Amino acid sequence: METQTESHYKYEKYVPEYYNITSKLIDETVAKGFGDKVLVYYKDQTYTYKEMQSMINRVGNALYMLGVHMEEKVMLVMYDSPEAMASFYGAIKIGAVPVPVNYMYTGDDFRYLLNDSRARTLIAHEDFVEEIDEWRDKLRYLENTIIIGNRTKAYQIGFHDIVDRCSNKLDVAWTTYEDVGIWNYTSGVTGIPKAVVHLQHDAFTGLENYAKGILELNQNDILFSAYKVFSAYGMGNSFIYPPGVGASVVLLADKTNAESVLAAIDQYKPTVFFGAPRLYSSMMEVMNSKKYDISSLRLCISALEPLSKEVYFEWEKRFGQQILDGIGSTELMHIFISNRPGDVKPGSSGKIVPGYYAKIVDDNGVEVPDGEVGNLWVKGESMAAFYYGQHDKTKSVMLGEWFNTKDRYYRDAEGYYYYYGRGDDMLKVGARQISPMEVEDILREHPAVSEVAVIAKEDENGVVKPKAYVVLKAGYEPSEEMAKEIQSYAKKSIAAYKYPAWVEFINELPKTATGKLQRYKLRG
Repeated sequence: METQTESHYKYEKYVPEYYNITSKLIDETVAKGFGDKVLVYYKDQTYTYKEMQSMINRVGNALYMLGVHMEEKVMLVMYDSPEAMASFYGAIKIGAVPVPVNYMYTGDDFRYLLNDSRARTLIAHEDFVEEIDEWRDKLRYLENTIIIGNRTKAYQIGFHDIVDRCSNKLDVAWTTYEDVGIWNYTSGVTGIPKAVVHLQHDAFTGLENYAKGILELNQNDILFSAYKVFSAYGMGNSFIYPPGVGASVVLLADKTNAESVLAAIDQYKPTVFFGAPRLYSSMMEVMNSKKYDISSLRLCISALEPLSKEVYFEWEKRFGQQILDGIGSTELMHIFISNRPGDVKPGSSGKIVPGYYAKIVDDNGVEVPDGEVGNLWVKGESMAAFYYGQHDKTKSVMLGEWFNTKDRYYRDAEGYYYYYGRGDDMLKVGARQISPMEVEDILREHPAVSEVAVIAKEDENGVVKPKAYVVLKAGYEPSEEMAKEIQSYAKKSIAAYKYPAWVEFINELPKTATGKLQRYKLRG
């Protein structure tokens, strides 16, 4: 008969060992002698590793004071800032779960996210509180509202009022590598954002294999991400990777646009820049008339959408710098396929990052030969545990060890992966399938076209044909003649059934806050 002592021993034997993201990325880095090194550049201020560790501990103690406990969600609606970093790591250190969300959402979006996450504590910048307050009587769980900036309501708690009077000493919670560490909401490319649940150990796969292995980030680097930490891409770039390698990071509170990004590069001299195709294109347009010094950059990274050959070659020609395109996802936490420094195949997403595995399969899950388009499945230790409150959705895309990205890809004989469009974006014209990407790539080559998105539309006879929504470059005006010119241009390069039967000019394409195209909004 098994004794109580034997049973307890067996239980302890299989409990995962202690593991906490904050202790590993912040506390251990300080202990290694990085305490006096600058971790954060923000506006005209700098914060050392030791100063950030102190603020992190104070935030953790403030959350304790408010009764926040392990596994409880803490929603962050904040600009990229030292306070955001301290809130993120302070929550994790006490075993709570930070939930950074897009601060550009509307009040109704915040209502949904706060209720969906059941967050009892919110830390928000004053600029976003009014939007949330309008829905306060609809918030089922929120109790603590911590404000960075000026308080306007009696129930609000000033961030620095509570944090600055707390101790800067804090014991780490007894979390394990299988505890929930972070929630990220998807960007809403295909509809309502979903809560992606990541465990404590998930942050380290990309850190070891991509940040250190592919990019060779090190303590001499200064990282700068144009994309905010409420996205998984921005979170890895700005919060996870810099302390993970003993580097520094530039946090930009300003709205991301080409001029603000170029000005930040000029001012702070980062060595590694994380951007996206549309931003690189806009940066080059700005540089046509204004001069900024971007010579400090040793690496330029692109993600979120495919990088066209045109943008790649123009950037390389003008600045002598390769752009390393890659693909990642919120569900995998960061980039899992990427081009490498000195090993770039323009037009491709690159090769699989070590530590990850990929396969391209047909609709029955059977692998297809190289060169054939199929569905991209990936797996790796950073894969999310599940979507919170989305059981059916979890089952449909998290297939055991594998994640079905719902992206259409093919792989060449050398192991480079090529994006062919979203599975749910494919156009079925008669018996043929068309990738909107194929049509968009051709249209984008027209000198008047700045941005373009192609969708399926039925004509008066119910026949499905491509329709193009076009954003023109400065100096070009929408007209019937311009539409016909763009159609004629496309006819020269693609089959007749692929060219757009309609061209509609719009001022801007609908996108998520991270810059991803929301094609479903164009379908109506």
